[in-house]
Amino acid sequence: MAVIRGLFVYPVKSCGAIALDRAQLELQGLMWGRHWMVVDATGRFVSQREYAAMARIVPTFVDDGVRLAMEGVDAPLLLPFAPRGDEMRVRATVWKDSFDALDEGDAAAQWFTRALGVPVRLVRFAQDVTRLASKKWTLDEDAPTEFADGYPILVTSESSLADLNARLEAKGASPVPMSRFRPNIVVGDAGEAFDEDFIDTLSIEGDAGHDDVVLRFVKPCARCPITTIDQQTGEHDAQWPAEPLDTLQTFRADARVDGGLTFGQNAIVVSGAGRRLAVGAQAQWDYRFE
Repeated sequence: MAVIRGLFVYPVKSCGAIALDRAQLELQGLMWGRHWMVVDATGRFVSQREYAAMARIVPTFVDDGVRLAMEGVDAPLLLPFAPRGDEMRVRATVWKDSFDALDEGDAAAQWFTRALGVPVRLVRFAQDVTRLASKKWTLDEDAPTEFADGYPILVTSESSLADLNARLEAKGASPVPMSRFRPNIVVGDAGEAFDEDFIDTLSIEGDAGHDDVVLRFVKPCARCPITTIDQQTGEHDAQWPAEPLDTLQTFRADARVDGGLTFGQNAIVVSGAGRRLAVGAQAQWDYRFE
């Protein structure tokens, strides 16, 4: 029997994580996950791929919203949970998807511009917009998401990280923390390393006696250079070649995603939307047999 070791939500796409003991699950993912996004003048998202310092923007949940702080930026920024109601509607783009979003105004834009040193703006996901994950991978099932790269939930395994770190240490490189992979759910005691490659569903014990939550694994997660960024300092790893990608290249190239280097699995919500997940909850893999 597996166990949930960690729950992480990222209120602003590509900024810091909030570690939670309990998190509410929605069809779009963990509540408030990637509900806000930083964009350039064209409305296209920006991320740590361009501005590694985004990792240093630290979110905290407060009573009425999310407070963002960054060392060197004088005052924190508060993002209220409730929209003001007067936000300008703009077009936003995540990879190949373009859709309406709500501009959070000049004060938020100025805060992020100071933080990153480049002119950017902040947008909020509009609740009357539906953005669906690729049906090529969801087997034609509707799976809504907000500003995530493509899928509602990312699941990783402690066993897989232990295997990767053993390979890193064997070549004289330093181990990496799970934060490099920016998961939503971390599973422990889950069998062999990379068993998740062969999983159909993950059933998680419901919080406070509720029925289980069921997630379906739909696509291996191909990793990008963000894995080479220290999520505490916002700086690229000093190890060269760039780790952990160099080591993943030796054993994790996956033809299913055009040779991408995979770690973790993208998942959609089969059942349990509106319920809470808890660290320490029991979980069970259901293997896929083809």
